Amino acid sequence: MSWWQTDQSEQTEQPEQPEQPEQATAAVPAPRTGDEPELLAAAQRGDATAAHRLGKHYAARGDRAAARHWWERAAVSGNVDSSFNLGVWHEKHGSLEEAVSWYELAAGTGDTEASLSLATLLLEQRGDLAGARVWFERAAHAGSRTAARRLALICEDAGELPIAREWHRRAAAEGDVASAHDLGFLAYSGGEEGDTAQWWEYAARSGHAEAAYHLGLLLQARRDPEGAEAFYRLAAKSEHPGSASQLGGIALSRRDLRTALAWFERAAAAGRLEDQRMAGFVCVELADSAGASHWFGRAAASGDAESAFNFGLLLIAENGDLAGGQHWFRQAALAGHHRAAMELGGLLTATGRPQEAEQWLADPPPPTWDRLAEPELTARAELAAAATGRRGAVPLAVPDLTEILGTWDLVTRPLRDHADVVVWLTQRSGLHAAAIEHLASVRATLLRPGTAPWPSRTEVEHVLATARQLRGKLESR
Repeated sequence: MSWWQTDQSEQTEQPEQPEQPEQATAAVPAPRTGDEPELLAAAQRGDATAAHRLGKHYAARGDRAAARHWWERAAVSGNVDSSFNLGVWHEKHGSLEEAVSWYELAAGTGDTEASLSLATLLLEQRGDLAGARVWFERAAHAGSRTAARRLALICEDAGELPIAREWHRRAAAEGDVASAHDLGFLAYSGGEEGDTAQWWEYAARSGHAEAAYHLGLLLQARRDPEGAEAFYRLAAKSEHPGSASQLGGIALSRRDLRTALAWFERAAAAGRLEDQRMAGFVCVELADSAGASHWFGRAAASGDAESAFNFGLLLIAENGDLAGGQHWFRQAALAGHHRAAMELGGLLTATGRPQEAEQWLADPPPPTWDRLAEPELTARAELAAAATGRRGAVPLAVPDLTEILGTWDLVTRPLRDHADVVVWLTQRSGLHAAAIEHLASVRATLLRPGTAPWPSRTEVEHVLATARQLRGKLESR
């Protein structure tokens, strides 16, 4: 549409995936060398097209003052492209009021790109949400998928989820795979897993790695491990670290240690502490102490308590390095690792420091959840965390959600009939029935989204405390 087509694209939201450029009106060609006298004469007579072309000519030569002069002449005479270019000009040079005026002039004629640029400026430079929404709607109704996506996000922020879904659908129908991915999450949060799978598969097969990964989690949660693995592999082709981690776990369950290590190392290289730790464990299984030291040490240095504990064990067992072992036990114990505190107490006792040892042995951190939950439960936990953490929000913690689901699964295994499970757990544990019911309610939301809103972080903390009390009461019987 305009000479500043590239500059203008920098002012609008960049999609998560490459998208095709929006349809624009045919650009007026720049004048050929030697045309200037004819164009100048025509422009001086009031020919708007000639004035616009003359402006393009001066802009191409770097004479922006002359370009601006002729575009103003053309815009006053009704040339929409010149109005748009002037809007870009003033926006780039900080003259926002004039930019708005020129964009409005072009957008008022129905120009889609001007409407989109005006809406973006109003939202991002002025914070005028209401005004921006009006122009995004005009651009979206004219077929702009970028505007449709921006509207969908605005409506999500306003809590207008049905309208948000409709705008996401319009954007997705025009090929915006980021909106397709978002539609999958909106459907999942509403308990519509069929629509979730449909949108994520559409986005995944269009190259959206996150959608492929989340579809893998959904299939895993629905007990379809073969389907899940297929989509994890699709995401891994785009170097998705979470998918590499999942594929490492699948290989490990098959006792294919070499393949598992390769996948975990790919995920670990992206800085994922849990995969650095898993790479360390696999190296131990392969009797590769150097590899185990590398991965445990790297994760421990980044604050992973479990890795610090295992690094300490490895240093003592392989190298007889008591000082190194003591250092890493202490780091893990300070981070709340129960077994590290106990090992540290024993080591301090053995090395003649009984008073310090007694401090750790008398009041060690409580044991943490260290059981493996069923794959479908871990998948549900990760999906819930991803759903609550969309678009920069603080997600619920996957380990906390996994512990809630895993605890319920653990303590209810003796039951054949779960009809009176809350009564049974209340009687056996001595905990208040309301606390057990709250735990059951949050568990149901995590397993069957749409039954209630996602729990808050405070709710999760309360329910997690109940789960730990419940586990402690029943395991001590």
